[in-house]
Amino acid sequence: MSVAGKHILLIISGGIAAYKAITLIRLIQKAGGTVQVILTEGAKHFVSPLTISTLCGRPALSDLFDLTREAEIGHIELSRSVDLVVVAPATANILARMANGLADDLATTCLLATITPVLAAPAMNVRMWEAPATRRNIETLRRDGIAFVGPEEGDMACGEFGAGRMGEPEDILVAIEDHFAHGAGPRPLEGKTILVTSGPTREPIDPVRYISNASSGRQGTAIAEALAAQGAIVKFVTGPAEFANPKGCEIVAVETALEMEAAVRAALPADAAIFTAAVADWRIAEPADAKLKKDASGTAPELEFVANPDILASVSHLPAGERPALVIGFAAETGNLETHARNKLARKGSDWLLANDVSPGTGVFGGADTRILFLDGTGVDDWGPQSKTAVAEKLADRIASHFAAGS
Repeated sequence: MSVAGKHILLIISGGIAAYKAITLIRLIQKAGGTVQVILTEGAKHFVSPLTISTLCGRPALSDLFDLTREAEIGHIELSRSVDLVVVAPATANILARMANGLADDLATTCLLATITPVLAAPAMNVRMWEAPATRRNIETLRRDGIAFVGPEEGDMACGEFGAGRMGEPEDILVAIEDHFAHGAGPRPLEGKTILVTSGPTREPIDPVRYISNASSGRQGTAIAEALAAQGAIVKFVTGPAEFANPKGCEIVAVETALEMEAAVRAALPADAAIFTAAVADWRIAEPADAKLKKDASGTAPELEFVANPDILASVSHLPAGERPALVIGFAAETGNLETHARNKLARKGSDWLLANDVSPGTGVFGGADTRILFLDGTGVDDWGPQSKTAVAEKLADRIASHFAAGS
């Protein structure tokens, strides 16, 4: 189902990303929807009520005690007469007020009173996004049924880099369309938190050189988007992949295997964990502080390697209560696929394993297609050649069936 004919209540709170709300309004209108806007007092410092009113063709609201407006359509009716409430940008402040049930202005009063689904697009400094208080508020709101889109990682107006930047208006529109496409009922993975790792890692040799692999991150992104489409809360930990990050997921970007291990630990607990990342098996014991130079003899430098942590195995062997209920690994092999896959499943201790052949000439690394052998400890299922998107959707369906069966 599209946005056409839908009425959206857009709450704009006071952050620099408020300017993106103007583009979001136009996108919703272009898709056939209508928009009523509530501006917080802080939002007025970034976008003017006149601009918003002109775009929407109706007054931008902000005053809780506007008696004329209250007589025409009260805040209770306002919050319930729409098809979806969108908070964009959702600052740390308004998320905290939502999580604690405050109703001290028109925006938070409508949010507390609404029985309509709410979609929030967080936007804040990376330190605020990572703060324990914000993490608690996000988890509280998720338990309350609030859906989220983003935030993204990138450069920020404050000059820092990291997670916390509001998703692009186009991505928010996709999340709105996805909401209507799946209807009002619960989706199969609603309320489940799933961790997905993706992409390669880079292990530095010196400040300009590193050891890595050809993983593009395409399969991990496809899986994350398929899970999010079924209602899962997806925490996406990714190395420096070529493929774009998935929409509607919480993104954590890392470089090295040690950083990925720390990010995975921070993302737990989770109901399921899927390890698609191609993590380097080794790293340089002592990366050089300066670029390594060739000497007159042309002798190559000696590099000492040490083993990286086995992230899949360590999570698979966590004690009950800490281990995700379902742990899924991936195996990229270049020969004897089934034998290596069976050995890896036994050695790593995961519940399921998806193996594929990445030999030169297969086009799997970076390509759109693959061929999967699925192992679950009871046998091997050859999924045959198919696109990575189809693999992702099949895996998401299988995970949903697993949880539905109470396995």
